[in-house]
Amino acid sequence: MRAGICDMVAVARLINATLVIPELDKRSFWQDTSNFSDVFDEEHFISSLANDVKVIKKLPKEMETATRSVKQFRSWSGMDYYQEEIARMWNDFQIIRAAKSDSRLANNNLPPDIQKLRCRALYEALRFSPQIEAMGKLLVERMRSYGPYIALHLRYEKDMLAFSGCTHGLSQAEADELTTIREHTAYWKVKEIDSKEQRAKGYCPLTPKEVGMFLTSLGYPSTTPIYIAAGEIYGGDSRMVDLLSRFPLLMSKEKLASVEELEPFTRHASQMAALDYIVSVESDVFIPSYSGNMARAVEGHRRFLGHRKTISPDRKALVHLFDRVERGTLKEGKGLYDRIIEIHKKRQGSPRKRKGPISGTRGMERFRSEEAFYVNPLPDCLCRKESPSINTSYSSR
Repeated sequence: MRAGICDMVAVARLINATLVIPELDKRSFWQDTSNFSDVFDEEHFISSLANDVKVIKKLPKEMETATRSVKQFRSWSGMDYYQEEIARMWNDFQIIRAAKSDSRLANNNLPPDIQKLRCRALYEALRFSPQIEAMGKLLVERMRSYGPYIALHLRYEKDMLAFSGCTHGLSQAEADELTTIREHTAYWKVKEIDSKEQRAKGYCPLTPKEVGMFLTSLGYPSTTPIYIAAGEIYGGDSRMVDLLSRFPLLMSKEKLASVEELEPFTRHASQMAALDYIVSVESDVFIPSYSGNMARAVEGHRRFLGHRKTISPDRKALVHLFDRVERGTLKEGKGLYDRIIEIHKKRQGSPRKRKGPISGTRGMERFRSEEAFYVNPLPDCLCRKESPSINTSYSSR
């Protein structure tokens, strides 16, 4: 959501358009009815971009009958596509509605002013709504009362497992339920998935049990406070037993705040995710169990704020080792721990340039293989001489 909105800000600049405040997706798996102003600070967004792009809350009445077109912009497109093919549409239409906003703009080879605009849009203009900011700050303060903490993005919810087809460690009934969900979700295109193959390739989220082994291997003591940034874990408390036995200080929104404090947000998945986003960005260490959209966005934000420590698990290597432990051909202990530490020495968010495409790839696959702009917004966001002032809960320390 954040990346798509900010890409559309840059596109509006490229085609000299006025941007109407985006409508958020209300038809996704989560069925969230939130509007833009429920999740983000609308007034701040408009005023912060005033010198770059004109942003309005809704179409003026005199434009209601204007000629319009719904257009699905081509994925990972550059300046020429927008300033030539899309800009020509102004000859026939007064309103262009973007059918999709995800991955519509190239990661690289754009003018510096456009890349810097993406940075300003994402890290300065797109601030969460005041009520979300206040609650997020409160959660961070309460988490900090336990000491330095890890934010663990434990992507082990029903929708993730159904979408990815990952069923390792689940019962047959649970696997069947996930398959049924995938088959009946129209906008998930891939229906037939080999779970074992997915896992072997590192395409599955780590299970809570595997995450516990991973954290132990990295040397974190059992007293480490851990914030679980997630929705409802599939399988409930029974799925968390192994992780909880290793790390008893597992906290969450629901444990840190009262029912009354969370009540304004609980029926809105996007707003609950925004709270997790804030606590994750502010954590001492961020660890995602899966490299999904939120995990990548948090990683990029933490890079922007000064390369805060983010440990990205090598899932392909880890499941190979964990399977050996499960089969009894490798013991959990110093040998395993040393191997895992060695594998992750260079996967901790240290400064580096954005990764380009994988060698040998062509066409759309070449763009798809690039590291996304919002995962590593450097060096494009390095132009500032003063510390970026984003909002209270994100201030650098």
